[in-house]
Amino acid sequence: MIKLLRLELRKILTYKTFWVIIGLYFLFLASGIILAELIINSWVTNMNKQLPIPLPHITLYFFPDIWQNLAFFASIRYILIFPAIIVIILITNEFTFKTIRQNVVTGMSKNQFLASKLLFILMLSLCITIILKLGIFILGITHSEVTSFSQVITKTSFIPGFFILLLTFLVISFFFGFMLRNTGLAIAIFTLYVIIIEPVLSGVSKIPSLHLGNLSHYLPVNASLNVVEYPYLPVLKTIMGLRIQSSVSITDCLIPLLYSAVLIGIVFFVMAKKDL
Repeated sequence: MIKLLRLELRKILTYKTFWVIIGLYFLFLASGIILAELIINSWVTNMNKQLPIPLPHITLYFFPDIWQNLAFFASIRYILIFPAIIVIILITNEFTFKTIRQNVVTGMSKNQFLASKLLFILMLSLCITIILKLGIFILGITHSEVTSFSQVITKTSFIPGFFILLLTFLVISFFFGFMLRNTGLAIAIFTLYVIIIEPVLSGVSKIPSLHLGNLSHYLPVNASLNVVEYPYLPVLKTIMGLRIQSSVSITDCLIPLLYSAVLIGIVFFVMAKKDL
């Protein structure tokens, strides 16, 4: 396994496109986290003009809620598109430049080839999660008035929840990349599905006359994003009546993991049957 990962990293770490896209990802992620509090408080200020009792302004960066808040903003689908595009490009390039055939000819089996890609996805998910965790910890320590151990570690379950969420999202992109095998087509259809098709299906499923219940929660991307469904903002509960989660549900984690297992299984099956 270590040898497979080492071979994969040798190709990726010298690939300039990887560093450009991952740089854009962290740039947008950092910008979103920094601007989120300003934007939300501007909404609160505007709402207070219409309310008899004004709502208090919020802060995203106090322990323990910062774990949930920033895990949510880091899991917005428009931001997660960036690491997903990296996965698609790295996979489809193998077919475009016929390097997959070269790898198989030189002794690597199809299963080992797929395993090397999955190891990279696992490593990328883990690295992003660790960087997010460190960033949250630093922001929390510098902004929170109280930093007792019990308060700091409360709600840290949202970090492994984010890891599962991100891993599943990248596995979905892995699936699109291998099924379509064309970089432009795979990125276009994946982005179309994530940004437009699934949100539309989700909206249609909520029409009362269709009686589809909670079907939207079980769509692949929604199932992963539901692991961290909302930030902890009292205004969401007060104004919109939303049920704000206080911890990560095991059930919410199992559904995306099941999707990951099914999609990976399909890729291995198709890869075994198809010619390179």
